[in-house]
Amino acid sequence: MAGQIPDLNATVRTGTGKGAARQARREGLVPGVVYGGGADPLPINIKYNELFKRLKAGRFLSTLFNLKVDGEEDVRVIARNVQRDVVKDLPTHVDLMRLRRTSRINLFIPVEFVGEEECPGLKRGGVLTVVRQEVELKVTAGDIPEKLVADLNGLDIGDTVTISMIDLPQGTRPMITDRDFVIANISAPSGLKSDEAEEGEEETPETEVIGEEKPEAEEESED
Repeated sequence: MAGQIPDLNATVRTGTGKGAARQARREGLVPGVVYGGGADPLPINIKYNELFKRLKAGRFLSTLFNLKVDGEEDVRVIARNVQRDVVKDLPTHVDLMRLRRTSRINLFIPVEFVGEEECPGLKRGGVLTVVRQEVELKVTAGDIPEKLVADLNGLDIGDTVTISMIDLPQGTRPMITDRDFVIANISAPSGLKSDEAEEGEEETPETEVIGEEKPEAEEESED
């Protein structure tokens, strides 16, 4: 099931070139362009504060957005490049690419863990250690999952959750395909680890060597 795609609001930028871009920045806007999808490139402006907030949230270049531009039909886009000021490291231009519903893209999808109440390992005091909070998948733009669900039901201390244990939407595959990578594991609590370590330690008994003669002192040589 596709998740909620965040909106990205923009306005059409009148005029092109460096002059129009500088004017946009003076007005608190970041100039950009939307291209691809079988349509002509569209110059746009995005409010600086909105773009900065999106960038600060992370994963901007791998997030699918619903671009809303006054006077234009909504279109799904993904950012392909963000130019930044070399001194201040602030955004100065953004490139967005249009996507069809059948387009294939790479996105990071969050993982949700369920079944904790039915997990023997957690009932025994085990600790859920999350290795990957998100998994990078190749997905179809029209069918992006909102999340991946990892079921902990029946898992004990020492067990792991791997990508093969998660049901992926049809037509979706992980970017890592050469191994069944770990999503999370259930580790023993620190107290249990200490007890097991103590039980595993055996005292080394002192041994006495029997039948070995003590070396005799060397005889003094006669003058």
